[in-house]
Amino acid sequence: MICDNAQQNMILAQYGELPDELQFPLEQHLTDCEDCRREWKALQALEAELALMPMVEPSPNLVAASRMRLDEMLDALPPRSFAARLMGNFFRWVGTMQSAPALTTLLIGMGFLGGNLLTRYQVAHAPKLPVPVILSNTSQGAIASVSGIVQTPNSEIVQVNYNRMVPESVQGSLDDPQIRQLLMLGTKLATTNDVHANSVALLASECLAGHSCEGDSASGANDGIRTALLASLRSDKNATVRLKALEGLQPYVAQDERVRDAVLKSLMTDASPSVRTRAVSLLQPVQADSSVRQVLRTVSAQDANPAIRTASFQFLQGTADIQ
Repeated sequence: MICDNAQQNMILAQYGELPDELQFPLEQHLTDCEDCRREWKALQALEAELALMPMVEPSPNLVAASRMRLDEMLDALPPRSFAARLMGNFFRWVGTMQSAPALTTLLIGMGFLGGNLLTRYQVAHAPKLPVPVILSNTSQGAIASVSGIVQTPNSEIVQVNYNRMVPESVQGSLDDPQIRQLLMLGTKLATTNDVHANSVALLASECLAGHSCEGDSASGANDGIRTALLASLRSDKNATVRLKALEGLQPYVAQDERVRDAVLKSLMTDASPSVRTRAVSLLQPVQADSSVRQVLRTVSAQDANPAIRTASFQFLQGTADIQ
């Protein structure tokens, strides 16, 4: 509060006409301003002196003339700004609230109740989001594919359709057709090298044991055990797996031309010396075959591996003794 406003308010306070909302600001200003405090004390001293003198009632003519002059001066004042009117209305409303505590309590209660009802309405009509699904249960299988996506109009809710790949297991004898079929699939679709190697080893052991080791299935497709072992012998990158497949094909070198040709090709082109050496020994049942002897002569004379050349030469020498 500036000093000019404080001095005007001091005059109103002296006559008891200062609004309540301006009383505290005036007292605060008088505490901080020495000049205004001195002026206020002078007004109080003047009021004390005037109180000792007898009060003279003004004449009716003076009162009427003063009122007319006051009205003229009020009419001559410029209109107040919007901010001043708003501030005045606010202070009058605060004064009304202070003079009517019951009304104030009622308004506060109505505001609290209205806010509570509004919050409940917003919560009740808010879009309900679906409970999130956490895919942590591995027993349900991994997600194989997403088959569809649908978004709810005018919202962030999305429906995703997907297909699961559920893992299963089966237990049974090696002679069971279903077990054999799964082992053959293991030579093609294994998820790890160990699973692939175990599949080939079990199929080879079945053939060596003299159990059914057909070349093709009943449907005519090349998906029998013998065909699976031939595929592993030709193309598997693991030499141990190729050697296992070669062992499993041993009983069929003499009766199956495909097996004989695969063994000869392994002898000539396989990168593993162990596989090539074993291929030489497997050719014993077909040692009289002219095509087999021709391959062995070529290998014994031209192969870069001395051990393979020696094994092939000894095999031919044994063949000559038999003849």
